[in-house]
Amino acid sequence: MTTRTDTHFAPVDEDLYAKAFQLLDPTPEPAAPAAPAVSVILAAAPPAHRPGPVEKTLTDALAFLNTHGWAKHRLIHPEGARCSIGALRAAAGARNAAYRDAGKLLLDEARRQHGNQWAAIPAWNDSHTGPQVRGVWEAAIRRAHHQNI
Repeated sequence: MTTRTDTHFAPVDEDLYAKAFQLLDPTPEPAAPAAPAVSVILAAAPPAHRPGPVEKTLTDALAFLNTHGWAKHRLIHPEGARCSIGALRAAAGARNAAYRDAGKLLLDEARRQHGNQWAAIPAWNDSHTGPQVRGVWEAAIRRAHHQNI
C-alpha cells in the first residue's frame, strides 16, 4: 500500500483567524500606551558597616545592660544586673584587647562628660545615675563607630 502525503497547505485567511479569535475573546484588553523611557541611575549602596572589635564589645555590653539591668556598688547583682565593668566582661568574654580598649574608651568618655577625677570605671559607675551612665555608653559607641575601631 502506498500512502501519498500532500505537503502543500491551503493559504491562511488572516481576517478569518482574527474574527475567530475575537469570537473566542470578545473583549480583548486595550493595549497600554507605551511608557516613556526613563533613565534610572542607581547609586551603589554604601558598604554595610562592620563594627570593629571595640564598637562590638561596647554595643554588646550595652545590650547586656539593657537586657539584664544595670547595677551600682557590685560587679554582679544577685538578680543578674551588672555594673559597667561587669557588662564589659560579659560582652568581651575574656580580658582581651577589645575588652581593654573598650574600657579605656568608656573611661575616657566618662571623663569627658563628668570630669577627670575618675580613676576607674567602677568609681565613675557607682557615682552616677542610670541615664548618665547610659549617655556615656552611647557616646563611647558613637566614638568607636566614627574611629572604626
